Amino acid sequence: MLYTETITENKLFRLCYQKGASIVSQNIVLYVRKNHLPVNRLGITASKKIGNAVCRSRARRLIRQAWHENEIALPIGLDVVIVARSHIKTIKSDTLSHYLRKYGVPALWQIYQEDAPGQAAALP
Repeated sequence: MLYTETITENKLFRLCYQKGASIVSQNIVLYVRKNHLPVNRLGITASKKIGNAVCRSRARRLIRQAWHENEIALPIGLDVVIVARSHIKTIKSDTLSHYLRKYGVPALWQIYQEDAPGQAAALP
């Protein structure tokens, strides 16, 4: 990924969950926090509620692909944790990318420009 590193430390995941803003949709939940670095950091979570290992891997693959397709339009300097929700099993691969382009990118820009963390936003 061009401007993105992977979040692997549990501490960074917890910081995003606790201090970051959340964006809720039917398929995913995004937790976003500024990191003041020249790169974005991305973490992807798919719990056992999604299904078996095949379903969880597919969900992570869909999220990674949607992120990669929309990465150039995103602001730089964010920690983003994307949590897959159970409805992600039923969508096609391009649906999540289109959804992220239409609603996620503007929401991330809005959070990037605001200074008040912890506000929840709901997307249609």
